[in-house]
Amino acid sequence: MNGQRIGYVRVSTMDQNELRQLEGQVLDRAFTDKASGRDTARPQLTELLRFVRDGDTVVVHSMDRLARNLDDLRALVQGLTRRGVRVEFLKEQLVFTGEDSPMANLMLSVMGAFAEFERSLIKERQREGIALAKQRGAYKGRKKTLTPERAAELVERAGSGIPKVVLARDYGISRETVYQYLRHAALK
Repeated sequence: MNGQRIGYVRVSTMDQNELRQLEGQVLDRAFTDKASGRDTARPQLTELLRFVRDGDTVVVHSMDRLARNLDDLRALVQGLTRRGVRVEFLKEQLVFTGEDSPMANLMLSVMGAFAEFERSLIKERQREGIALAKQRGAYKGRKKTLTPERAAELVERAGSGIPKVVLARDYGISRETVYQYLRHAALK
């Protein structure tokens, strides 16, 4: 192959070390997302998909870094290989070219299914831990972003017709959080 070697790195939190994932790999370019792998709506993944060309190789530390959902993993790998892009997973020592054997496709499915299963177990343990902490009175949920006074101000401004996107920007919160404050105020 005479194309470029392009790395893709994903870490879930800002404090995770993304450098170790492709350490020692010679790459022409790398794309790094600091986001959850629950879906494929990630800015650097989108950019990588726009950037790669026929003959390139995408290098990923492990399958769960590319996707945690089997359907997403298969769609990404198949979409890339259909375009003539080779996909390498270092940890699993698997390479996909589009001319893959039935065994390679089985391995992609099995390993992808394990990544999805692992994510489900993590979510289940998290829910159980939160439920137990709530029973003990130790879990209060995430700290509110806005003070009660600022939340009341937000609700008042929204009532006067100020667009939600403007409120989100002014208060440094997402639009979804604006809507959560408005729903909470409507329940009172």
